[in-house]
Amino acid sequence: MPPEQHPSAGHAARPQAGELPRNALDLISAHPVATLLIDGEGRIALANARAESLLNMARSALLGSAIGHVLRVDDPQMDSAIWTTDKPLSAYDIRVHAGRNEAVDMDVLINPLSDDDRWRVVALHVHGQSRAIGIRRSSMGAKSATGAAAMLAHEIKNPLSGIRGAAQLLEGDTAQALRPLTKLIVDEVDRIAALIDRMQHFTSNQPLECRAENIYPILDRSLEIAEAGFARNCPITRHFDPSLPYAVVNGDAVVQIMLNLVKNAVEAVEGVEGGKVQVATAYRHGLSVMSTRGKGTAPLQIEIQVIDNGPGVPESIRDVLFNPFISNKRSGQGLGLALVDKLVRDMNGLVQYERDTAGGRSIFRILLRMEGS
Repeated sequence: MPPEQHPSAGHAARPQAGELPRNALDLISAHPVATLLIDGEGRIALANARAESLLNMARSALLGSAIGHVLRVDDPQMDSAIWTTDKPLSAYDIRVHAGRNEAVDMDVLINPLSDDDRWRVVALHVHGQSRAIGIRRSSMGAKSATGAAAMLAHEIKNPLSGIRGAAQLLEGDTAQALRPLTKLIVDEVDRIAALIDRMQHFTSNQPLECRAENIYPILDRSLEIAEAGFARNCPITRHFDPSLPYAVVNGDAVVQIMLNLVKNAVEAVEGVEGGKVQVATAYRHGLSVMSTRGKGTAPLQIEIQVIDNGPGVPESIRDVLFNPFISNKRSGQGLGLALVDKLVRDMNGLVQYERDTAGGRSIFRILLRMEGS
C-alpha cells in the first residue's frame, strides 16, 4: 500500500509541511530501532512499532504531536537546541523523558531527510551506543586522575631539566648524523614539560588553546617519535586522505594523544603473527554531536584512526576503558587513555573505541572540528 494511502498516515497534522515522502512509511516501519519521522513543523509524522513501545504511547497519540512535547531533555538549553536543529546530530548518553515513561539515558541521532525541507528522521537508542563503541562524553573519569598528575608534576620536571641540559651538552660533541637525535631529545623534553604544566591545571575549566592547523605535520612528528623509540621494531603504515582540511587543534595535545594510542597499538600486536599498526585519516561528512555544555552542536569532520590487529580490549573493561587506573596490562597504570579522553574533550572532540570483530581489528577513532566549523 503506498505511504499516502496507509491508514495511519492521515492522522499526522502537518500544516504547510509538504506531502509525506514516498516510501518513508515502509522504511521507518522496518527500521530495527525506535524511529520517528518529524515534519517541517516539528511534529511527528510517522512512528514505528519500536518507538510506540519505547515511548509507551499509541501511534494515534504520537502522530501530530510536537516532538519537544513527547521527548524532553533534562538540560533546558540542550532541550531547546536538539529538537530544532536542521543539521545531522548525534547526542550520546543524555537524560530524556520519553513519552509516558520515567526519564532514561539514551542516544538520540537526528538526520535530515533531504536538502529540500526540514523533515528529519530521529532514531532513539536506549542502550547507549556510546558504551558499545567506547565513547566518552563525561569528564568524571579524567577528573579523578588530576590529583595524581598534580602530585607527580613537580618530581617529574626536576629530572627533565637535567635530561635537557645533558642533551644540549652532547649536541656539541656529537657527529653531524646523530645531532637530529639530540635535538629530538631536547624537543621532547620541552613538550613533556609543557604537558606537565597543562596537567597541573586539569581542574581548571579553561579551554585548551587551539587553532586551525594542518594535521599531517603533527601526525608525522608523532610517528617519527614513535618510530625512533617504542615502535622501532613495529612498522606503522599510513593511509592518509590528502584532501583533508585544516583541523582546530592544539598541536602538542595531538602529539600526546597519538603517542598514547600508537604505543597501545604497538604493545597490542607484540607476539601477534602478522601484527601490524596503521594510522589513517578521513573526512567524516555530516557528523555532529551536542556540545558538552549544551551550547548547540559541534560538527566533527576530521577523523584520525589508530588501528591494530591485536586481541583487542577485554569486553569486561570496555565500558570503563577511558577511566583512570583501568588497564589490562600487568605493568600498566591506566592513565594513558584517561589523558587521551581529557585532551580530546579539551579540543571539543570525541574519542571512540570500536572492536571490528569480523576484521579482527581494534580501532581508536579521534573526531575533531574542521577549520571554520
